[in-house]
Amino acid sequence: MKPTSLILKNANLLDTRAGNIVGKRNIRIEDGIISEISAGSTKPADETLDVDGKVVMPGLCDAHVHVVAATASFPDLITWSPSYVAARSGQILSGMLMRGFTTVRDCGGADYGLAKSVEEGYLIGPRLLFCGHAISQTGGHGDMRGPGENWEECTCCAGLGRVVDGVPEVRRGCRDELRKGAHFIKIMASGGVSSPTDRIGNTQFSMDEIRAAVEEAEAAETYVAAHVYTARAANRALECGVRSLEHGNLIDDSTIDLLLEKEAFLVPTMSTHEALRREGLKNGLSEDMYKKVHEVVEAGHRTHSRASDRGVKMVFGTDLLGAMHEHQLTEFEIRSAFQSPAELIRSATVTAAELFQMEGQIGEIIEGAFADLIVLDGNPLTDIGVLQAPDRYLKAVIKQGEIFKSAL
Repeated sequence: MKPTSLILKNANLLDTRAGNIVGKRNIRIEDGIISEISAGSTKPADETLDVDGKVVMPGLCDAHVHVVAATASFPDLITWSPSYVAARSGQILSGMLMRGFTTVRDCGGADYGLAKSVEEGYLIGPRLLFCGHAISQTGGHGDMRGPGENWEECTCCAGLGRVVDGVPEVRRGCRDELRKGAHFIKIMASGGVSSPTDRIGNTQFSMDEIRAAVEEAEAAETYVAAHVYTARAANRALECGVRSLEHGNLIDDSTIDLLLEKEAFLVPTMSTHEALRREGLKNGLSEDMYKKVHEVVEAGHRTHSRASDRGVKMVFGTDLLGAMHEHQLTEFEIRSAFQSPAELIRSATVTAAELFQMEGQIGEIIEGAFADLIVLDGNPLTDIGVLQAPDRYLKAVIKQGEIFKSAL
């Protein structure tokens, strides 16, 4: 049961914005919110947890997950019973929380029911932000029909996506996902790895269709995230007002220029491409889909390093599928080739909060923020590996004031 008030005593605070350790503080939590941070004593609470000088930092954020994707085969996924999908999703969500993730953004498949189940405690997992079904054109990355399959594509329940064509259908699709509680809109603006009939280099949706999605999102005071790989697709999306680019392995300097000009975000998902290259076939990826993985892996290392060097706002995201969810923390290891530990931590905390439109609520330890905290027996600013081995270093996970793990 979540205590009404909780004190974390002798917490060695990690400042995610400054990228340093500020020293020992006492953190008072009331009704799931950080109410006081003090170097001295605080008034008594229902419960006190002495962390004995261990590092305390905000819970991690993953900006690109698919919690319903318990298989890498999306065509298979659409044949599963919804109750079976929910059960498998619960297992995926609890695993994320036990790795230290307290907020995740689902980019296709999760819905109001899953988010509400987590919020009310019927499922254990991170806070779940969702887009509902990703918006795809016919033959796009969200259309799971093979070239020989001619069944009518369901417009509202085809796995992770819904198929729409033309500006009126795009508007209707976006409005319907927002009606069902979506926190943002996701569009498929290029070809992808796990779809059967498109090529990586495809552009998808007309400019008018993309603008329609952006207009509908902005009318609802939210934003659009776009699945893209190439510079051509990415630039079209940015010109139309898309807020975040997902993947982006094949972008170039023209895209980076636009990302900076528009103050948009890049969400590389390098861990999924590495995992798919190693384990995709045994986790349900078809041979044709597997061949597409190799087009994007090596390119991603070059383009994302370049984007980081030029100051693009990069956010932590993984996009893992099936049994490959266990590799969620390897994103830190892969990106450490071109980002410092402080930059990596910001990508999974304050920069993610900015993208999510949740600044001041998550991503940093400040008064008034949600009490989403993890306790580490080590300093990830000097060794990012501390975040990659939760069984060894992660001693406590607290989400909105509730202790979900404690090994202190």
